[in-house]
Amino acid sequence: MSVSIKSAREIELMRAAGKILAKVHENLEKELRAGMSTLDIDRLGEDIIKSYGCIPSFKNYNGYPASVCVSVNDEVVHGIPTKKRLIREGDIVSLDIGVIYKGYHADAARTHGVGEISQEAALLIERTRQSFFEGIRCAKEGHHLHEISNAIAAYAESFGYGVVRDLVGHGIGTHLHEDPQIPNFTQKSRGVRLKAGMTLAIEPMINAGRFDVAWENDDWTVVTQDGSLSAHYENTILVTSGEPEILTLTEGEVGNT
Repeated sequence: MSVSIKSAREIELMRAAGKILAKVHENLEKELRAGMSTLDIDRLGEDIIKSYGCIPSFKNYNGYPASVCVSVNDEVVHGIPTKKRLIREGDIVSLDIGVIYKGYHADAARTHGVGEISQEAALLIERTRQSFFEGIRCAKEGHHLHEISNAIAAYAESFGYGVVRDLVGHGIGTHLHEDPQIPNFTQKSRGVRLKAGMTLAIEPMINAGRFDVAWENDDWTVVTQDGSLSAHYENTILVTSGEPEILTLTEGEVGNT
């Protein structure tokens, strides 16, 4: 396994991509409301991405037909937008988005509540987010990759949640998915030693129930097997000689590292 170390120029391009993606998420969150179709969200997201001079990372990637993965309630990831699926009050909606800026990818996901949501849903969203920050405390030069995995799992599982095991985070750069794979669940091995200049997409996918998932007939949409809610939180980060730099953090969002 070869994990790429980004040059100073590459890091600047990835910072720019990350800032744009953060803006895309901010703009979409403002527009998200009951009554929209998931296709409305996708079309708006694609327009925003292109308005910044970027290309959607996901569209036509391995045949995926949309620019924004829109996953609702028990859908974990990779929900395919459709005009038939309408967002309702009380839903939780995960938006997973990637952009390409001058040949470099940024990848980030957020789960939002629509209108008034249940306390269970609100806690799941917040704790999924916090599990990311628990993990990246270990995302420092000299630490090992699976320290991130173990910290995410320990935090999420302390609430009785199921940490998805069939899908993982990944390295990122000139390709959307690069080495290394980054599990969110406990690992026995230490994984690679982290070095400054590595860029990683860390993305806890946490279920309110069991960790088991299934694929729908479209071969893309991943759902919880027990029908429980699922939340997703992801950022592209840069490993440095000190604290990790979050390249896709949205404005006003506080990093709880």
